[in-house]
Amino acid sequence: TGGERREAVRLGRLDGRGGVAIEAGALDRLGGLFDAFFTAAMPTVTDARDLARRMAAKARLLRDGIGRILGREDEDGPLHALLRAYREVLIAGLSRDQFADLQAQTAVYGLFAARCLHDQEAGRPGGRAFTRQSAAFADTTPLLRGLFGRVAGPGIDPRVAWIVDALALLLERADMASILADFGRRSRQEDPVVHFYEDFLAAYDPALREMRGVYYTPEPVVRYIVASVDRLLRARFALADGLADTATVAGPGGAACTQPRVLILDPAAGTGTFLREAVARIRSTIEGKGLAGAWGDYVRDHLLPRLFGFELLMAPYAICHLKLALEIGGANAGFTMPAGQRLGVFLTNTLEEAHESTAGALFAHEIARESAGADAMKRDAPVMVVLGNPPYSGHSANKGPWIAGLLRGRDGADETGSYFHLDGAPLGERNPKWLNDDYVKFIRFAQWRIARTGEGVLGFVTNHSWLDNPTFRGMRKSLMDSFDEIHLLDLHGNAKKKERAPDGGKDENVFDIQQGVAIGLFVKRADGSDGGPARVFHADLWGAREAGPGGGKYGWLAANDVGTTAWTELAPKPPLYLFVPRDEALRAEYEAGAKLTDVFPVHSVGIVTARDRLAIRWSAEDMRRVAADFASRDAESARNAFSLGRDSNDWKVADAQQDVRDHPEPERHVAPVLYRPFDTRFTWYTGRAGGFICRPRPKVMRHMLAGANVGIVTTRQCQRNWGALAAKTITGHKSLAAYDINSLFPLYLYPAEGEEGFGKARAANLAPGFVEAMRAALGLAFVPDGAGDLEAAFGPEDVFHFIYAVLHSPKYRRRYAPFLKSDFPRVPLTGCAPFAALARLGRRLVALHTMEAEGDDAPAFPTAGSNRVEKVRYVSPKGVPPKDAAPGRVWINGAQSFEGVAPETWGFSIGGYRPAEKWLKDRKGRALDFADIARYRRLCAALAETPRIMARIDETIAAHGGWPLGR
Repeated sequence: TGGERREAVRLGRLDGRGGVAIEAGALDRLGGLFDAFFTAAMPTVTDARDLARRMAAKARLLRDGIGRILGREDEDGPLHALLRAYREVLIAGLSRDQFADLQAQTAVYGLFAARCLHDQEAGRPGGRAFTRQSAAFADTTPLLRGLFGRVAGPGIDPRVAWIVDALALLLERADMASILADFGRRSRQEDPVVHFYEDFLAAYDPALREMRGVYYTPEPVVRYIVASVDRLLRARFALADGLADTATVAGPGGAACTQPRVLILDPAAGTGTFLREAVARIRSTIEGKGLAGAWGDYVRDHLLPRLFGFELLMAPYAICHLKLALEIGGANAGFTMPAGQRLGVFLTNTLEEAHESTAGALFAHEIARESAGADAMKRDAPVMVVLGNPPYSGHSANKGPWIAGLLRGRDGADETGSYFHLDGAPLGERNPKWLNDDYVKFIRFAQWRIARTGEGVLGFVTNHSWLDNPTFRGMRKSLMDSFDEIHLLDLHGNAKKKERAPDGGKDENVFDIQQGVAIGLFVKRADGSDGGPARVFHADLWGAREAGPGGGKYGWLAANDVGTTAWTELAPKPPLYLFVPRDEALRAEYEAGAKLTDVFPVHSVGIVTARDRLAIRWSAEDMRRVAADFASRDAESARNAFSLGRDSNDWKVADAQQDVRDHPEPERHVAPVLYRPFDTRFTWYTGRAGGFICRPRPKVMRHMLAGANVGIVTTRQCQRNWGALAAKTITGHKSLAAYDINSLFPLYLYPAEGEEGFGKARAANLAPGFVEAMRAALGLAFVPDGAGDLEAAFGPEDVFHFIYAVLHSPKYRRRYAPFLKSDFPRVPLTGCAPFAALARLGRRLVALHTMEAEGDDAPAFPTAGSNRVEKVRYVSPKGVPPKDAAPGRVWINGAQSFEGVAPETWGFSIGGYRPAEKWLKDRKGRALDFADIARYRRLCAALAETPRIMARIDETIAAHGGWPLGR
């Protein structure tokens, strides 16, 4: 208790070695307190959250205890030997802290699993009590049994044995029936073990809850995929019992040696949700045939030899075994795991190459056997069904040569299936990082595994970006070449893209994540391919996640499968091979224009600092001060002072400091940067890659610093609330839109130092072919710099302003929306009259958006005060949210506001940002100075005038014949 703890602390003091030195005369009193603690009765736990909290407390104690033992143990000690085994066979980069955490979670969840599987009479009169000694021999895998011996069984270090004993006693006293019933009361979902794990994570380490999507897939999504795979096996492969079918095929030894045909693998098994649903469906099929009484024999002879999973993380691995054991051998199941047989779920990294393991002689035998079993599955087993929810991680840690080669089509001598090539040629992507996302690698693994089998079905739920992102066009073509049939159900719910249902209603994600997702079902028939690409089918699911009993996305998914979904067949065509519907009637019209990347040959994505907290500052003076302070410190002091965290592969504290030291002139290197729409801040810019700024993009950004210039910022994937923004400074990679990397297209190019014309000349960054086509269409002469009179001549700035106006046409954005989602926008050619009119409107927009001109509707800031931004609120003059077009007030604190801000101005969105709101909220806690107040007024005035100019752009185009843009 708290009182006992305080008394113990008062009586004892820590000595210099971390032990407790007892003051004279206090030993008896302190011993009495300890006796009271250890003889206190362990309470019976009946509440799931209470059990999770208590288990988490024990897990933290165990984690810290293991960490201390590692710190004191020799390198040849038993825990260090186990750590080396993990590093060399399973998880190469495992740190000591991660190892201690892994061992603690193994012990906690191993004991929890053992308790759930414990004799139902345990703890009752005459029953077998639950202890760590009995748990060490629980009905689970050899690996878990072996590890329990080290971290929770007979081989446990005595310095932490008391923690595990206390945990075992807690579980022995837990009323598991009440706890499982509590799961059901608290959740509409049907997977109590996962919900318990979430409770445990929240108590053990709240930061790990962000990884929930790795562990948990909603049951309706799982049910749809498993039901669809089952139906496809029956319909496409003549397997009458689907997943439950016991058909065999000839094995490596020929017809005399047979093996199961329907081998099932979840390569990212997590907590076993997909495998559990597969078992439930198989069991339903067996019972439906009147064979419930033969379940035990079926499991032994026909299920366990066909059911497999791979999982890298220990805690979900343990949960997976628990869930499958409960599903297969629960109450009245009529099955007990035979001696020597195990579940086919292995602790391994799917994305590491299978190899002949010799680890048994070198490392812990349990780990060696686990690795060998997993490798045999990867290398030799003819897997027919692959399903699951692979992890999404754009910054993948799985960078081994085998999976990297497989992504590029290299499987030994085989050079097919590359995601980095298209129709035999390299993609030519400047930044193909998203092809290295973990979910992409898992799709490639599954594609390779089924290709080696020669037939099969793949069912995954993944990030949905790959359906239409241009970077994935090689991946899409590769999948079309590998499979005969592809079904894609886009579940949408992309908060980053502000997705809405077609009727304007809300669209929610089926997961608690921002990234939209899709279900992919792929079929490869051994005798069904005619040598052509796969038939591709697409469907959408929009709306709320749940909408009453059986409603919403969850309700629909639970009640349907691939056979009851209304599919639309697509005809993916080069060069993009899109897996989404697109209005092909407008394709030729749209593609007659010039792509922005072809108009402005020199362009790049915005800068990436890697450490915005350090590298982006509010003022030039602040940046100078911070850079000087940062460079003056030693590396560790700077890391701590600026909360920089660990170094990464492309940004290191010492390299950043050296960059500043090598370029000490603040007047040359402090530069303004467009950080967010209308939000210019400051950074230290030298152009050195991997220096103070991680990725400075010097080939483009130097042109924005060399002299007067202007550029267009836009994105490759133009989504809802897409936009383009003019900039006169260097730009960040999220300066316009949050949902995609932003690119900058500068108008002028300046010769670098040492090049001809340095310091004197600049050239337009316009492709000669485009300029010539424009000159021919307009019938005007081209001047190489500035603007023309638009009667006899036109110049680069006229072209820039014309393009800017076109990109701000609402009808252009609506008409070509399906095409704008897939690549950079295209620029149409037109005649002189519409060109001149649009260029004038574009010039005004550029002046407003670069803050060089002020609109007529700047709000007032009438009241003196602290100017401190405390809480940003937008209300009508009457103090309530505005309901019409009447201007309202933007309050920054309880006494001060900007008056006269129209609702349209407040809600105006660019790339998912609402600048009038975001600009202020980003300054919460700061006091606005005079320049800040003036800038915010200009920002609001620019936003107020922008919609009116956009309307005039459409009116101008309509007056000249409308779309396609006439002459």
